[in-house]
Amino acid sequence: MNTVTGLVVAMDGPSGSGKSSASRGVARALGLRYLDTGAMYRAITWWMLRQGVDLADPEAIAARALEPVLTMGTDPDAPSVAVDGTDAAGPIRTAEVTAAVSAVSAVPEVRRRLVAEQREIIGTGGIVVEGRDIGTVVAPGAPVKVYLTASADARAARRTAELAGTTVEAQKAAMARRDTLDSTRKTDPLAMAPDAVELDTTPLNLDEVIAEVLRVIKEKV
Repeated sequence: MNTVTGLVVAMDGPSGSGKSSASRGVARALGLRYLDTGAMYRAITWWMLRQGVDLADPEAIAARALEPVLTMGTDPDAPSVAVDGTDAAGPIRTAEVTAAVSAVSAVPEVRRRLVAEQREIIGTGGIVVEGRDIGTVVAPGAPVKVYLTASADARAARRTAELAGTTVEAQKAAMARRDTLDSTRKTDPLAMAPDAVELDTTPLNLDEVIAEVLRVIKEKV
């Protein structure tokens, strides 16, 4: 598929919709780079927690938003994230970070900083980018925009399978809370772009989701 060499594929949707695994699979299938923008927000959140920043104080978060240095690896087979030179791929996936990331993500100064870095990484294309505002804010000109959804039960079950020491009901409650925070924040809320293709992944396995996204890409390019 030489026509996708410089392509930007925007993959949006709530947590548990399957966009991370699908985005990596699509990038791998097409020989493209991959960027998890959510990992960038998690990395900032992890750094803030380590620094003892009061995450209930948006001004305190804003005051230090530019301090941490992020390094993102874009290999879909081995995506990486480092903060100030320290590997943070594992630490950013803890329950503590998950519970705090929406508060940090809502701060305009954090979003401005990371959107600028995301656009720089996207550069001339050749990348699959996943997040919550890619098609609407980060790359509104992307020729392919896919918005993944899934039922609350399916999303919670998937996340429970990924995490130890949790339950489907606990994950369902946590996701409902995060959905509300992400979709109602004043700056760059979670939303589907008007020209995005919506894909309900509830009845699909990973290979089927990847196949559907590849079908959409083929139709668009």
